[in-house]
Amino acid sequence: MKNGKVKHVLVAGGAGFLGSHLCDALLAEGMHVVCVDNLCTGRRSSLRHLERDARFSFIEADVIDALPGRGLPRHIDMIFNLACAASPVHYQADPEHTMLTNVMGTCNLLRLAEAHGARFLLSSTSEIYGDPEIHPQTESYWGNVNSTGPRACYDEGKRAAEALTFDFQRGGRAEVRVARIFNTYGPRMRADDGRVVSNAITQALDGSDITIYGDGSQTRSFCYADDLVDGLMRLMAYDGAQPGAVNLGNPIELTVFDLVERVLALTGSRSAIVHQALPVDDPRRRRPDISRAEALLGWSPRTSLATGLKATIAWFSASDGAELNPTTVAAAAD
Repeated sequence: MKNGKVKHVLVAGGAGFLGSHLCDALLAEGMHVVCVDNLCTGRRSSLRHLERDARFSFIEADVIDALPGRGLPRHIDMIFNLACAASPVHYQADPEHTMLTNVMGTCNLLRLAEAHGARFLLSSTSEIYGDPEIHPQTESYWGNVNSTGPRACYDEGKRAAEALTFDFQRGGRAEVRVARIFNTYGPRMRADDGRVVSNAITQALDGSDITIYGDGSQTRSFCYADDLVDGLMRLMAYDGAQPGAVNLGNPIELTVFDLVERVLALTGSRSAIVHQALPVDDPRRRRPDISRAEALLGWSPRTSLATGLKATIAWFSASDGAELNPTTVAAAAD
């Protein structure tokens, strides 16, 4: 809030894993929040604890289509675009919709930002780097992406969304920010999203075999949801010159096999590990260079992997993937 004026914020994809945490954080800052989500992968249960908050409202709509005027505030100050399935299992299920969400959805939200004079933030992805030949990945790296492979609907869709976003900035049509988000985890992940953290935790808790794709030597860098949301809010609030794309993620790199071993230790599970073929175009290494975020935003992750995994395991254990009150989750993790 500036000059005592309450900010009105639209969060597209606000019923999703990250979007719901972002809605919480914005409301905690005293803002009014409108969540727009088609509930394709987002869940109303992730927002249930906000339903009685007069500063929060929900619109079920698809950003591919023209956004309904009803339910929107007269003036919007900020638009966060988190709309798009983010796990390979979900975004490959309907590749046409994934591509259109990234391109048409981003275009519609940028036009809304232009009409309201709102600052616009695009949640892009580390996937725009593809299977990187530069390590760690800096924002200046153009990437190594298979533009016709099964992941292209998401990878190329996000690259197109970035291009469109910066075109609006260059044309003087909107003030924009772009975050390239690296692997993120935490409470409210979907158990069926196919990502390594949710797979490992749910399988360990069930006592079933834990699936590792490939030999497990591929690396990832895992950032806890609260830290990532803090980065998004700092980037949106950044008032300096256009910073370009900004990496947000945890620079601590570990192998997938190491992550699974840690989950087994924390859960006390005796699940066996089974290996399956590595998916097409799955990146071998992934680690962000966050120098730009540190310098411009004063941001870096603060939550250790052990602390974050304990909270995530507690949430899955207590809820079987259903939404809980965040306070209950925190207590369970202690």
